[in-house]
Amino acid sequence: MKKIVSLAIMMLIAVMAQAQMLNPVKFSSQLKTNGTAEAEIIFSGNISSGWHVYSTGLGADGPISATFNVNKLDGVELVGKLTARGSEISNFDKLFDMKLRYFEHSVQFVQKVKFIKPNYNISAYLEYGACNDKNCLPPTSVDFSKNGKSPATAASTNKTNAASSSDNKALLLAAASGSPEAKAALAKLRADSLANLKADSISKADSITSTSLSSADKTSLWKPVIGQLRQQNGNSDSDNQSWTYIFFMGFLGGLLALFTPCVWPIIPMTVSFFLKRAKDNKKKGIRDAITYGISIVVIYLALGLAVTGLFGASALNALATNAVFNILFCLLLILFAVSFFGWFEIRLPEKWGNAVDTKATSTTGLLSIFLMAFTLTLVSFSCTGPIIGFLLVDFATSGSILGPAIGMFGFALALALPFTLFAMFPSWLKSAPRSGSWMNTIKVVLGFIELAFSLKFFSVADLAYGWHILDREVFLSLWIVIFGALGLYLIGKLKFQSDEVGGDINKPMPVPCIMLGLCSFAFAIYMVPGLWGAPCKAVSAFAPPMNTQDFNLDTKEIKAQYTDYEAGMAAAKAAGKPALIDFTGFGCVNCRKMEAAVWTDPQVAEKISKEYVLISLFVDDKTPLSKPMIITENGQKRTLRSIGDKWSYLQRSKFGANAQPFYVPVDNEGNPLNGSYSYKEDIPDYTAFLQKGLDKYRNARQ
Repeated sequence: MKKIVSLAIMMLIAVMAQAQMLNPVKFSSQLKTNGTAEAEIIFSGNISSGWHVYSTGLGADGPISATFNVNKLDGVELVGKLTARGSEISNFDKLFDMKLRYFEHSVQFVQKVKFIKPNYNISAYLEYGACNDKNCLPPTSVDFSKNGKSPATAASTNKTNAASSSDNKALLLAAASGSPEAKAALAKLRADSLANLKADSISKADSITSTSLSSADKTSLWKPVIGQLRQQNGNSDSDNQSWTYIFFMGFLGGLLALFTPCVWPIIPMTVSFFLKRAKDNKKKGIRDAITYGISIVVIYLALGLAVTGLFGASALNALATNAVFNILFCLLLILFAVSFFGWFEIRLPEKWGNAVDTKATSTTGLLSIFLMAFTLTLVSFSCTGPIIGFLLVDFATSGSILGPAIGMFGFALALALPFTLFAMFPSWLKSAPRSGSWMNTIKVVLGFIELAFSLKFFSVADLAYGWHILDREVFLSLWIVIFGALGLYLIGKLKFQSDEVGGDINKPMPVPCIMLGLCSFAFAIYMVPGLWGAPCKAVSAFAPPMNTQDFNLDTKEIKAQYTDYEAGMAAAKAAGKPALIDFTGFGCVNCRKMEAAVWTDPQVAEKISKEYVLISLFVDDKTPLSKPMIITENGQKRTLRSIGDKWSYLQRSKFGANAQPFYVPVDNEGNPLNGSYSYKEDIPDYTAFLQKGLDKYRNARQ
């Protein structure tokens, strides 16, 4: 029994160790001959939702292209280059200043070959790169190996050999007769033969070297720390943090909805109705009011679940980077904003509300209370609809599958709370503020906020299509104008048509509005230096990345002191500093975004350059290793041929991850000082991440 328990624990640890390993693309391979002298080597790939695989021939300056690589070819020769089949997507990428071509969902890569001998032996592999909106995989290979009898080659091979022999004899005779052209051709033929012999010798020597390296000892720096790193990452649950944020945003939206002209005046009327309905039984009135509040929660929670059910989990995750959806979201928020400004009102058909209200009056019990809550939902839609729409857009693109449901639960809870509290404590109604023009002010302020956030969604589409319409300085300019106009409105210098309905249009604004207006002015002025390259931390999560800015006076760039793991760790030990391991790639888009938007921040730059030894390891570096390495991974032998292969293996074997960007601070023995950090353009969070590693390193040395 103990052995079984121990085995189960070991299997659980093994599964946990693979938690950070991504496997979004699965390839199969086959040789399709069709009984002729020509055949096709076909690699068929299934790509997980949200991921894409890059096409062939993107160039050395682009991401990782799909390539066909040969270990051994005997009895066959290649025909043409590797080609791609499938629905290829082409988008301009400003980071690489080129069009990137890639595939989603599925792809086939095909290499044609021709049999030239009766028997053949093929050993080759496909190398490809895959990315999603947050991570990129290192260059990944798919092995192909096959041998056997060729379908149809003997006759053509004999003819080719005979022709070649006849041509060689003619060339020798011509050279013997003194022909200069024949002598030059014969010399070239001999040189080619010597080159081929030399290549064969090198290939055999490389094979021998690879075999001898397979038993190389691993140094302590390569010791796996997957368990330690997982423990460090476990200190903060990012999903729980995001759910807390979504719930808080929903709750805040519900509070704002309370103070709109469609909801606030209904509260005292509804509470009074429940109390009068149970005049002789006060407890029953309170119970009905609580049931009314619960009904509101149920209605909006059902709305959130419906959004998740309609789109599905994979679609919700894809919305975050889908350009078409982000454009629609942008237009939707603009529509809601101008509605709050008073240009028009978004209303549901009145007959819907009347029908539900009539049904609620004619029924009794819990059903009547639920229908009353549903009536509130329909009647107040002109005010709550834009807020709900904005929240659902934000929740759906948060990457959390349950985001809309959690957000709507927070929204409904805030909306239902006053109905319950005022029913339990009726005396509070006397001290509640009366309806007035202040509710219209809240609507207009919400309109400015929705207009500002609509630009965030348009920015995603602009970056995806490479339009360069909303680069960072344009985005900041628009936000400066929007929040400047909000400040003018709050101090009473800017008026809307809807303000005339609320009372005296010339009446001075209250002190709280003026104070908030000054804060809005201050925020607008704060963003002005960003037009010349200032980081503007408060808007870094919303504005386009720094590299989209055409005019930038801050040219400071952080570069790694070392691009070799062992050399960098030795330097860190000699200097008495911790090392920051940066697993990156030349073709990693999000790595460049982090470097442009986060590393350029003065605090981050100072910590990386002065308090850490930065080691950047490029997992797509094609530079050949001086000696190929043979390693055993997951029970299978693999050959590491390039520097990128080596660093990719280091990331997998030591840290249990295979996506970039991937940052982890380590001590001088290679042990993690903090959890890992991936793609997240949050400067304060990244600064805290670096500081935590520094504090732990210093405490350990004291």
